[in-house]
Amino acid sequence: MPTPAPIALFVYNRPYHTGQTLSYLQKNLLAAQTDLFIFSDGPKTDADKASVDAVRQLANQVTGFKTVQVIAREQNMGLANSIISGVTQLVSEYGKVIVFEDDLVSSPYTLQYFNDALAHYADTEHVMHISAYMFPLQDNTLPETFFFRAAFSWGWATWARAWKNFEPDVDVLMARFDADKIHQFSIEGTMNFWKQMQDFKARKNNSWAIRWYASVFLNNGLTLNPAQSLIHNIGHDGTGVHSNIEDTYGVQVAQQAVKYFPDVLQENKPAYNAIKYFLKNRKGNLLQRGLRFAKQLTLKYLPTK
Repeated sequence: MPTPAPIALFVYNRPYHTGQTLSYLQKNLLAAQTDLFIFSDGPKTDADKASVDAVRQLANQVTGFKTVQVIAREQNMGLANSIISGVTQLVSEYGKVIVFEDDLVSSPYTLQYFNDALAHYADTEHVMHISAYMFPLQDNTLPETFFFRAAFSWGWATWARAWKNFEPDVDVLMARFDADKIHQFSIEGTMNFWKQMQDFKARKNNSWAIRWYASVFLNNGLTLNPAQSLIHNIGHDGTGVHSNIEDTYGVQVAQQAVKYFPDVLQENKPAYNAIKYFLKNRKGNLLQRGLRFAKQLTLKYLPTK
C-alpha cells in the first residue's frame, strides 16, 4: 500500500466531541502509520476562549499516530475558510487528504477504506470524492461501495487533482446551472442542496461543502460511498455550527473492512433510488414530524450541568 494519506482534523470549542473523534481515530488500523494535522480555529469571542484552550490542550496530548501537528489559529477563520485552507495546504504537500471534523466517530476500518479507495482511484479523473458516511438506507442489496453524485462531508477524502476544481465563488457556480441541473443537483427535489447555494449567496450560511459538491457536480464527477456507514455524527446535539438536535441521520458504524470497489464508472441506479427514497421520507409523516419537533424543543430547554 502507498503511504497513508494525512488526516486533516478541524476542531473548535467542543472538547468532549473532539476527544471522542480522536479516541475512535486512534483505534483505526492505520492510525500509527498516519500523520495527523489538527487545525484549531481561534475563538470568535472571549467567551469561547476557555473551551478553545481546552480543545487545544487535548490536541497537544494526542498520541497513537505517526506524527501529530497542531495548527493553532490566532484569529477565528470560520469553519469554511479553515477547511478550505487546511485541505489546500495538505493536498499541495501530499497530493491527497482525509478530512474529519470534531464530531465524527469512525470504524476501526475507516482509514483503511479511505486509503484503499485513494489508491484504487488515484488516476481516475472522474472519481473526485470519497465519502465514509451513508444514510441508514433500507436497501440491503446494494454493493459494499457504489458511485453517487453528491459529495457528503461527514468524513471524506480527495486528491489534489480533484481539489483543483474547487470553485469558491458561488456566483460562478450558480451561473452554470439551468433548471434541469438544479433538479438533478437536488436529487429530484428531495434535498435542499440548491437552497443551500441560494442561502450561501444571501450570506445565510457559510458552507464550503455545498460549493465543493457543486464543483464536483458541474465537473461530472463521481463520489464513492459505502453501503454501510463507516462514520457516525455525534454532533446533532445542538452544539455544532450547522447542526440541530435530531437523530434522523443516526447509524450503526460498520465493523468490518471494505473489500469491494467498483470499476464501472457510473452512478449506481439502485443506490441513487435508495438515497432518494430516504431523503424524500426522512422527516416522516405529520405525526412523526410533530413528535420530533417536540423532542427537539424539550432537549433544547433541558437544564445543563
